[in-house]
Amino acid sequence: MIQIFSFNCRLLLFLFLISFTACGQSNKKIENSDSTLLNKSDAEWKQQLSKEQYYVLRQKGTEAPFSGKLLLNKDKGIYKCAACGNELFTDEMKFDSHCGWPSFDREIAGGKIKTHEDNSLGMHRTEIICAKCGGHLGHLFDDGPTETGKRYCVNSLSLEFQRLQDVQEKDAVLINKNSNIDTITLGGGCFWCVEAVYEMLDGVKTVESGYSGGKVVNPSYKEVCMGNTGHAEVAQIIFDNQKTSLEEILKVFFTVHDPTTYNRQGADEGEQYRSVIFYRNQKQYDVAKSIIDELNKNKVYPDPVITQLNPFKAFYKAEDYHQDYYAINKNKPYCKMVIQPKLEKFEKIFKNRIKKSQK
Repeated sequence: MIQIFSFNCRLLLFLFLISFTACGQSNKKIENSDSTLLNKSDAEWKQQLSKEQYYVLRQKGTEAPFSGKLLLNKDKGIYKCAACGNELFTDEMKFDSHCGWPSFDREIAGGKIKTHEDNSLGMHRTEIICAKCGGHLGHLFDDGPTETGKRYCVNSLSLEFQRLQDVQEKDAVLINKNSNIDTITLGGGCFWCVEAVYEMLDGVKTVESGYSGGKVVNPSYKEVCMGNTGHAEVAQIIFDNQKTSLEEILKVFFTVHDPTTYNRQGADEGEQYRSVIFYRNQKQYDVAKSIIDELNKNKVYPDPVITQLNPFKAFYKAEDYHQDYYAINKNKPYCKMVIQPKLEKFEKIFKNRIKKSQK
């Protein structure tokens, strides 16, 4: 495999030297003929991007091999399209191919990247472009060393890197600016159900469906459902503790799901459906532990509460089609059969705590 890489590297370097377009095709500008693409004029792209970025992203150019600032980057985080912010790769997908450009073995999720045949430079190759803005990224090869067998050869100039640590620190700063705002991350089965319930509770500012508690950075829904990432489907809830409280948030939580079943809620079975509270500080842990102890002491459920209490590490927002799922898909069978009964239970018990906009 090293010999294959060496050969590819020499070939790519040779093509770069004779044409200055090793990972590119030509200086032809990319036109957004696809109606699904981010629609910007050429003048707008020139204003937004640096001269070097414009050359790569909009003119299908390339950067010199071994010159990109992200080539040797080892930090944990997400690689986004430098033109539109579309999330493309994570650090766990990156590997060192010794070819002079950042290399990845897969994309974050299907549909993030589009491919086109490239017959320029007397070669048949597969060009990769950002599916959101049409920006040129590089090329895709079938000589990767991992189980995917793929090597996404990408220009650093096409990418913007967001460190995981920076994201977490930014979230902490935003929350600390307003001492009345708090955040809790809860897993109670399918996140569509949990999200729909908390959208109705007065005092809740935002609810996002996503994944937490696993070992893979920014997993896809497909990866989580396969049960190999360790994540739980969760709802991340930001609330105003002057209008509601952590105690009330957790009382709702233990009312609308079954905290006594192991890795299962009804017909939904798997580690991703476990009952879990990801606490951010000692107070959240103490409140949650106290409520669980009280439920078990008073035998509120016929079986013991087995909800996990885990320290919060990271939250990864789920794909857009999972957000506000119930509100958009109320007539689908799952919504009627599974989510609607939970909402009705919530409305009956917490009828005085429903947002006015939901009544």
